[in-house]
Amino acid sequence: MKKMKNEKELLKKALQVGQTYAQNRQYKPFSATDSQDQKIECIYRLLVQDKLITALPAEEENGLNIKRRLAKWIAGQLPKDHPLLQ
Repeated sequence: MKKMKNEKELLKKALQVGQTYAQNRQYKPFSATDSQDQKIECIYRLLVQDKLITALPAEEENGLNIKRRLAKWIAGQLPKDHPLLQ
């Protein structure tokens, strides 16, 4: 996969939105000891379960591809004129 422009910032935004989404779905908030990779995977699996994003094939399911999938997801949710999409 090709790297997206502002991918790190988009991933941060996806984590922020994903955590809010999880809390609205009555999931327990993440603890301070949870790693970023754990949070990313948890949010990815929740979004796949709720059919908000398409699951990666099992052989392509790794940290890098999951991060890119979340970045692409949030890029599709943001308005066209959002600074992260410029």
